[in-house]
Amino acid sequence: MNIPTNLKYTKDHEWIRLEGDNAYIGITDYAQHELGDIVFVDVDTLDETLEAEETFGTIEAVKTSSEMFMPVGGKVIEFNEELADAPEKVNSDPYGEGWIIKVEVTNAAEMDNLLDAEGYKALIG
Repeated sequence: MNIPTNLKYTKDHEWIRLEGDNAYIGITDYAQHELGDIVFVDVDTLDETLEAEETFGTIEAVKTSSEMFMPVGGKVIEFNEELADAPEKVNSDPYGEGWIIKVEVTNAAEMDNLLDAEGYKALIG
């Protein structure tokens, strides 16, 4: 299981990578593996400011769908448009081309509440 050490993680299996005042968010390798073949990614919160743990969208696989939650509070400023035509990128490259949203972070200190790679590894066993 791929768990990059440069990211932070939620107990709900989202990852976040902070770059200045902005952050990229997606689902973990573990989450995409558990969901199976992803067929649709829906984000209807573009340009909305959300709190940590609020739902920012849903991800659908062949047999199930799952809500996705904000790791930290912020304004959703971009959706990875490539996922509209190629949602399988979340399966093939969850930490790269499979990122889901870009957020303008409102309080970077909330990153301290998230799991590091070791903590996430312990969570998923």
